[in-house]
Amino acid sequence: MKARQYINMMGMAAAVLLSSCVKDTLYDTPHPDKGAVTVSLTGVSADDNYVLDMDGKVADITGSPFTYPDLLNPGTHSMVIYNRAEGFTFDERMARVNAHTDGTSVIPLPGYLKTVSQQITVTADDTLRVNAVPQQRVRDLQLELEVTQGRPELIQSVTATLSGIAGAFDMEQGQTTGEPASTLFSFTRDGSRLTAYARLLGTMGAVQTLVLDIVFIDGGRTQHTEVDLTEAMKDFNGDMTTVYRVTGTLETPVGMEEGKGEITGWETVEGGDSSAEM
Repeated sequence: MKARQYINMMGMAAAVLLSSCVKDTLYDTPHPDKGAVTVSLTGVSADDNYVLDMDGKVADITGSPFTYPDLLNPGTHSMVIYNRAEGFTFDERMARVNAHTDGTSVIPLPGYLKTVSQQITVTADDTLRVNAVPQQRVRDLQLELEVTQGRPELIQSVTATLSGIAGAFDMEQGQTTGEPASTLFSFTRDGSRLTAYARLLGTMGAVQTLVLDIVFIDGGRTQHTEVDLTEAMKDFNGDMTTVYRVTGTLETPVGMEEGKGEITGWETVEGGDSSAEM
């Protein structure tokens, strides 16, 4: 009788130990009811200031791979990653080019904004590993004008206004948004060639117009020139990582007072790499 009781007690102890072992192996992580997310960034510079926005809650990315500090409930979540590029104001998931000093246009050369947006599915008791590749959202524009009439050495300054461009970018949707904006910049002269640079989120609206206001050194003479750039800019919203270069010829007849010159021969030519090194 005593021997039988001993055997039963040993069996009970074994059962307890077995159930304990089974319980310890039920979960793969310390967070059995929630999931973690780890993001690895591809094609970015070490000094870029990147942010991870998960369902509207933002965390600074401090390295790659980067684990989002909060655990998430199982299911689908909205993730947006972007860099805090100079020259932009960020409002939730909207990036807006900062206003120019005149208050009516946007600055012509904001930084290289890069973003990526995607839906992710989180599983409880697991870590989701995401490889993210932020895409460049701005493109460099180079304008070159060859002065074919008049005396280019008399040109004192050339101020340009380009309208029909984008001023805001919806980072969640991955597209420009809002109303068409304009930007203000200046040309520099080298002999008979005038050159200007801008960096744009893209064209927007039906028409892109360039207005030049030229001041000459001889007696304060001025010239106002307006040209439709819609056709020349039609492919601007393509490969954002290459320079979009547009050339043309500019007539500046001597003796024209408050006149309207003419720009002809607009042509789009191949440009180089415009992306900031990643």
